[in-house]
Amino acid sequence: MRDWQCQAHVKHYCRYHVVFVPKYRKKVLFGTLRREIGAIFRDICCQKGVELIEGYAMRDHIHTLLMIPTKFSVSNTVGFLKGKSAIQIFQKYKNVQRNFTGRHFWARGYCESTVGLDDQMIREYIKNQEVEERRQDLM
Repeated sequence: MRDWQCQAHVKHYCRYHVVFVPKYRKKVLFGTLRREIGAIFRDICCQKGVELIEGYAMRDHIHTLLMIPTKFSVSNTVGFLKGKSAIQIFQKYKNVQRNFTGRHFWARGYCESTVGLDDQMIREYIKNQEVEERRQDLM
């Protein structure tokens, strides 16, 4: 049985695969930042009422599987996540700040895909992203 979400007059199962990258696609997600970025995103998602189902941080991009309530648009939710996470990253990691101009950590756009009822396939894709990228680099 799927975990459907309920609101006053709506029952929904809205899951989105969202990918976004740091400004200039710099490879800055490593070390303690890569380990702690999941906690940063979980806290921000809790504030907004969004469920972070799956996530994985590569060195130059982040994959997330989000369940976003229908009362929020995907673009506003992703903008909120990127904005608040950039503020927290710059506050906690002062050395990251010198590589970017201003307070811009994330690039402007993002990639979004609706998941539908086959979310298990997307979860496996997110988990195995690093292995797949290494395999493609070897070819």
